[in-house]
Amino acid sequence: MIKCIIVEDERLAQDVIKNHLQRSGRFNLVGTYRNAPEAREALEKEEVDLIFLDIQLPGMTGLHFLRSLSNPPLVVFITSYPEYALESYEFNVIDYLLKPVSYERFSKTIDKIIDGKFFKTSANDIKPFHHEHLFIRSNSKFFRISFSDIIYIEGMKDYLKIHTADHVIITHQTMGEMENILPSGQFIRIHKSYIIAIAHIKAVFGNSVDMGKELLPIGLFYKDRIMSFIAGKPSGI
Repeated sequence: MIKCIIVEDERLAQDVIKNHLQRSGRFNLVGTYRNAPEAREALEKEEVDLIFLDIQLPGMTGLHFLRSLSNPPLVVFITSYPEYALESYEFNVIDYLLKPVSYERFSKTIDKIIDGKFFKTSANDIKPFHHEHLFIRSNSKFFRISFSDIIYIEGMKDYLKIHTADHVIITHQTMGEMENILPSGQFIRIHKSYIIAIAHIKAVFGNSVDMGKELLPIGLFYKDRIMSFIAGKPSGI
């Protein structure tokens, strides 16, 4: 079950999303909150996988709230204003739903989360790699992920985001455990929250690594490691 919260100040909109979640049978609704401070307090107390977030909240917009979170969960935006769509995509959100949200439209978001671009797995669902890939389980299927397809891995609290060109795979796993799975020489850790694929590095400058579509920070502790790699000395995760 995917643990989620609803952050929405309109009672009717809350009820609609609650009903859709209950009808789908795939979510554990942890709580419903009317504003950003309530939601922030809940996130500090509870591990959450997904937020259904209204953009127009009292006191602070959903966009500003999301920017204020250091390690935000996955997000589905809900709003009455389509003009916010472009700005919302800077957060790599799963989907952008316009009110009133029909179940038909909502079910497409669910499919995207469960069976499409976002896969929910657990640590026990990662199988040791064979040759050039590993297997990650989603529901009743095992998805093969080629090491060459992995661009970078992002640590988010007690789970990881595995970024590939086509998918973002979510798994409950620690960075240390993932380091032991990845083949040495193909990946390098540059930050407590980031492991990157050496083959996908575009440039290194200052305290950043350009991975093409993403600019990732280099942690102070990992600075010498990345500089040794640039100098051609042996390095790895």
